[in-house]
Amino acid sequence: MASTPKVRPIWQEATFESEGLDARALITRTDTKGIITFASLAYRKMTKFDKNDLINNPHSVVRHPFMPEAAFRDMWEAIKKGEHFNAMVMNLRKDGKHYWVDVHIDPIDETGAIVNDISKIKGYVAVRREPTRKEVQEAYKLYKSMRKAELLAKSSLKPWEEDLLKFLDQMPEHADDFL
Repeated sequence: MASTPKVRPIWQEATFESEGLDARALITRTDTKGIITFASLAYRKMTKFDKNDLINNPHSVVRHPFMPEAAFRDMWEAIKKGEHFNAMVMNLRKDGKHYWVDVHIDPIDETGAIVNDISKIKGYVAVRREPTRKEVQEAYKLYKSMRKAELLAKSSLKPWEEDLLKFLDQMPEHADDFL
């Protein structure tokens, strides 16, 4: 279930280039409950969250309310079974802007080695790369329709979900319009 976002989205996209990141990988590690235990400098630069905002806090701190809940259900289902997970994700920065990543998540053991044996899983590592604009547009279109369907299927909406549902109908057709 989605919780109230801690940051109010301003619906403006930041890119790796605009942040001077030269397509560096953004890396985080979490425990098995999704609590951040490591966040690379590049990740912190992109998110605008500092180390204290991230370490020992839920990874959902960067979850954008636009993202379908189903995407995260699929993610948890896969990684808890010791499987690799890959998807496009729109994340929320501390300044309210958003950014897109192609994320790859794997279960890890206590040494940080990737494992598939569920009895050895002690956490997860996520490595993100900059997606192409085509990948962003495809994910944007899919997630927009998925998120709207999820919200319409609910018997009651929180006030921020009502606002999001109204905004989904007004959103531009192309993700590039947020640049």
